[in-house]
Amino acid sequence: MPDSEPYDTDPDANAPSEGKPVTGRPPEGVEAEAATARTLLLVDDDTVFRERLARALRARGFDVSTAADPQAAIDLAEFDSPEMAVVDLRMPGGSGLDVLRELKRIDPATQVVVLTGYGSIATAVDAVKLGAANYLPKPADADDILQAFQRGTGGADPAALGESIRAPSLARTEWEHINRVLSDCGGNISEASRRLGIHRRSLQRKLHKLAPD
Repeated sequence: MPDSEPYDTDPDANAPSEGKPVTGRPPEGVEAEAATARTLLLVDDDTVFRERLARALRARGFDVSTAADPQAAIDLAEFDSPEMAVVDLRMPGGSGLDVLRELKRIDPATQVVVLTGYGSIATAVDAVKLGAANYLPKPADADDILQAFQRGTGGADPAALGESIRAPSLARTEWEHINRVLSDCGGNISEASRRLGIHRRSLQRKLHKLAPD
């Protein structure tokens, strides 16, 4: 039986042909990028708003987990504490303040931005006193939220922060109400229009509009 050919010690001789990927190894830079992706927990009972915001934050490079209620959020944080969290203050089944307290208990380093309606300004100020980095009126987009994390409270007196939120316009109040009802109906346009007392097509037109200022 003839001896087998010796393995060529020339490094170029055994390299894969040009244009073919090396199996078992990720492309250059992928591991480093994944390692630096910041984890963010998004807590909001409004399904449409939550999923839309989650997609936008993922598109900006964040590793996003979502929860629809306070207990689900706390369970996720107990399993894997996030670096950042966005929490709606008003949800069925508990308060966003409860979520904030638990997130800070689990990991005091977690940065939290709370989302609030105009009627919840006093509660938002309480959230800052409990350690929230900042708060925003709803609806807020991904860029608004990231800027809120960057700004923080700036060392401002929490008692004076409520003055920064102005009363929403009637159009914005209507937009928030419509989206809340739609969420309660599980995204069912027909049922939402019935509850709101408006025609289905009218509701669809309103939903296709951007959130008013």
